[in-house]
Amino acid sequence: MFRKTFPSAILAGICIAMGGTVFLRVGGLAGAVLFSFGLLTVVHYALKLYTGTAGFIRARGDWGMLAVVLLGNIVGCWLTALAVRYALPDCIETATGILQGRLAKGPFACFLLAIGCGFIMTTAVNFARQGKMLPLLFGVPLFIMCGFAHSIADAFYFLVTPADVLLQPMVLAVYVCEVLGNFVGCNLYRWTMFGLENQ
Repeated sequence: MFRKTFPSAILAGICIAMGGTVFLRVGGLAGAVLFSFGLLTVVHYALKLYTGTAGFIRARGDWGMLAVVLLGNIVGCWLTALAVRYALPDCIETATGILQGRLAKGPFACFLLAIGCGFIMTTAVNFARQGKMLPLLFGVPLFIMCGFAHSIADAFYFLVTPADVLLQPMVLAVYVCEVLGNFVGCNLYRWTMFGLENQ
């Protein structure tokens, strides 16, 4: 499992980081729309992305796979962040602003914002698995313009920031809450409908 999943997850992280790079450089609605290319690439090549996998956990063994996916995604973001920090240093200030904004909101607010993102992403991926890409194209700008937190995109933004900013103790707490919030959001529809069906 690891040998197949981990490289796919790294590449998925790189794709999201590419979307994140254009958002750092362009910003606004245009940057949010262009970010969609990263998610479209992940879906097209069936790469392993945390927010595209968390809503489809079924078996006990899937938990280990999900951890590998998250780790691989972060590695992909880290590799891209190294390149961006070196070749596109103008992105550092914008990325730092994003991280500082998350820290100002705090862990619980970021957890709530991540739920919204997770719900949008799983919905969009469900459509994409049926060959309908338009919801994915709209879903990405939607979560970005809402200010919702995507744990893999934020991994990239955070890793672009200077070390003295990144290594603040609160950063880890915020990030863990985003990961958990994305998981809740990714499973929100399934949990809700499963509960209703069993009433």
